[in-house]
Amino acid sequence: MSSSMADAPAAEPSTGDKRTFPSEVPPSLFSDMEMADTQAREDTPDAKRAKTEQQQEQQEGTSAATPAAPGKKLTGKERRQAKNMQGAGRRKREGKRDYTRPEGSADAAEGDAKDKTPRLPKRMTALLLGYCGSGYHGLQIQKDGTGVTTIENTLFDALTRAGAVSQDNANDPTKVGIARAARTDAGVHAAGNVVALKMITEVPGVPDMVVRVNEELPPEIRLWGLVRVQNSFNPRTNCDSRKYTYFFPTYLLIPPKPSSALYRVLTEHTASFNPPVPPPILGHSFWDAAPADSAAADDMARKRAWRVGPEQMEQLRAGARKYLATHNFHNFTVDGAFNDRSNMRVMKAIDIADPVVYGETEWINVLFHGQSFMMHQIRKMISALVLSVRTGTPADVIDELYGPRDIFIPKMPALGLLLEEPLFDSYNQRLDKFNEKHSPGDPDYRLPIDFEPFHAQIAAFKQKYIYDNMRMVEDRDGLYDAWIRNVDDYAGNDLLYLNPKGVIPSAAVVRDRRDRHRKGGFKEKRLFDATSFPTGGKESGAVDDEDVEAESKTAEVEG
Repeated sequence: MSSSMADAPAAEPSTGDKRTFPSEVPPSLFSDMEMADTQAREDTPDAKRAKTEQQQEQQEGTSAATPAAPGKKLTGKERRQAKNMQGAGRRKREGKRDYTRPEGSADAAEGDAKDKTPRLPKRMTALLLGYCGSGYHGLQIQKDGTGVTTIENTLFDALTRAGAVSQDNANDPTKVGIARAARTDAGVHAAGNVVALKMITEVPGVPDMVVRVNEELPPEIRLWGLVRVQNSFNPRTNCDSRKYTYFFPTYLLIPPKPSSALYRVLTEHTASFNPPVPPPILGHSFWDAAPADSAAADDMARKRAWRVGPEQMEQLRAGARKYLATHNFHNFTVDGAFNDRSNMRVMKAIDIADPVVYGETEWINVLFHGQSFMMHQIRKMISALVLSVRTGTPADVIDELYGPRDIFIPKMPALGLLLEEPLFDSYNQRLDKFNEKHSPGDPDYRLPIDFEPFHAQIAAFKQKYIYDNMRMVEDRDGLYDAWIRNVDDYAGNDLLYLNPKGVIPSAAVVRDRRDRHRKGGFKEKRLFDATSFPTGGKESGAVDDEDVEAESKTAEVEG
């Protein structure tokens, strides 16, 4: 019997307990039955929700479309309110649920199954990782469709495949609040860095999440460990300082070749001093033993065999001490303005290790420990050190570079730059006090952020993926020699601050460092911003060797 008939009043039973029905049903009875059936359908929860939304849409549409009274002009506030109400109604209609879908349909079954999937808890977690930046467009994650590959994009995809990021959040990294301690530029390597996000740390069937994620990562990106952190943790703001190292061959300290343009310009400039001051680069023993017209290949072989002396090492360390404490590094970054307080940076320590020979070439390792660094800051700091020592310029010139005048400093090759690790001393100290109330077995107990337990793994990784690649590129292509020859070929005024007095002449002051087309300006090449090169070497054409385009300070290293 149908539901409509069940709601109709039954006829009185006749004698013998038999039910009889009239041959004709009164019209009023059909009307009552239809009303009952309609009422039953309207009482369902889905129908009630649909009716409520329809009424709201009608109200919003009516309110938004209500014209102003004749002769009355809408105010700006009234127009904005009407526009907002129209937009709200449209968004609600576009996202309205389809209540007409049959409950037994396949879509309904799929949605119900998805709703029943258990939601695993997410925890704010710090990921300690290392990577070789060659071939990647920096660390920070980019939106889909940009066509670039970054370290974080690769890491996020690996976390998703490992089950650490749910499918609900897989298409939008902002949902998990991803952030980083130091934002490295394209091609820059990191032995240690910290990326934090809300992730699933315990996945059924995954006994070790670190091992599982590394299975999904390429070998040049490694996850060292996971640390549960406080919910308010931010890796950039909680990071006290960062450590970077820069490697370069010692032959960069050899003075300019006497036949070079830079040698000629610097000697002519010092001759104009009153009284004239001969530059210390005259009569260097390295060039005295070589023909004036020696070929670059012959010079390169002799450079690799050259070894730095203790006097130049002391000059290098004296210049490095000028960087310590707080200074205005506006000349050591992109578009830095003297009156911009963000250019004030704190250097905690700079350590220049003794030179070490690898293969035929002698190398120097310089460690920078600073509160934070701007884009290209370390590459320009190293450049100013190297250029001042090789030209006999006093270390006092570093103090002059902190002044208000705009001075151009070439960038050293990106190949030698490495982020060692970010430090979280203050956070770890607060954590010690917090952990006094908890034991290591408590769920609220927090481990410090420390790379030391992974020291052996990190050392092996650096050797294989960073140091070996760096030396291979230099041995094969002579990248650093190409850079220093590009410097020595410059015949303009930008580098006239490299002189025996350590003073900056007015001719060396530039009006706009951003203008790469300025007359007589130093031209930097893209080649020296690269860290990965094809097998055929830097001359194969795979690396764009054109002048560097103007850059934006917004891409600065948060390191």
